[in-house]
Amino acid sequence: MEHASNQQITLSQARQEASTIFLAKVFNWMAIGLGITGVIAWFTASSGLAAQLVQGPLFIILIVAQLGLVFYLSARIEKIQPGTATGLFLGYAALNGLTLSMVFLAYTGSSIATTFFITAGMFGAMAVYGLVTKRDLSGMGSFLFMGLIGIIIASVVNIFLNSSSLYWAISLIGVFIFVGLTAYDVQKIKKIGEDGIMQQGEGAIQKGAVMGALALYLDFINLFLMLLRFFGGSRN
Repeated sequence: MEHASNQQITLSQARQEASTIFLAKVFNWMAIGLGITGVIAWFTASSGLAAQLVQGPLFIILIVAQLGLVFYLSARIEKIQPGTATGLFLGYAALNGLTLSMVFLAYTGSSIATTFFITAGMFGAMAVYGLVTKRDLSGMGSFLFMGLIGIIIASVVNIFLNSSSLYWAISLIGVFIFVGLTAYDVQKIKKIGEDGIMQQGEGAIQKGAVMGALALYLDFINLFLMLLRFFGGSRN
C-alpha cells in the first residue's frame, strides 16, 4: 500500500513538473508575441506610418491577413511543421502591431501605459486563478465562447446603429468575457501539460506551446482593447 501511495505521489509530481515546464514555454512565447506587437505598434505610430495606413486600403488588407493567419494556424496546426507554426504566430503578432498602431493615434501615451498595467494585473490574477482552482472551467468556456460570438455580432450591428449605450454595454461584457477566457485557457493549457504533451516529442511541444500562446495573446490583447475604452484618454 505504501509503495503504491509513493508511486502515485511520484506520478502526480511528474505531471505537475511537466505542466509547469509546458506553461513556461507558453507564457514565454506569449510574452515574445506581445513584445513584437508593442514595439511594431509604437514604431509605426511614432514614425508617421500609422497615419498613412489608416487612410488607405492597406489597413483593411492587414486585418483580413490577420484573420486569415489565425484561421489557417488553427485549422492546420496538426499538419504544419513546428517552425512554420512559430513563424505564423510571430507574423500574426507583427501584423497586429501594425493595426494596433492606431491606438497610439487615438489615445494618449500615459493612458495606454496605465491601461496596459491594469490589463496585466487583471490577466495575471485570472491566470493564477485558472492555475490553482479545483473547479472545472470547461463548461464556462462554452458559455464564454457563445458570449464572444454575441459581442462580435453586436459590434457589427452597432456599426450601423452607432449607439453609445450599446457600445459601452459591449465593452463591459467584453471585459468579463476575456477575463473569464483567461482563466479558462490557462486551466486548459495546464491540463494539456499534465496529460503528457511533454512526452510527445519536441515538435508536438512547440506546436502546443504556440497554440497556447496564441490563445493567451488574444485574451490579453482583447482585454486591453476593451479596458482602453474605459481608461483611455483621447488625444482629441
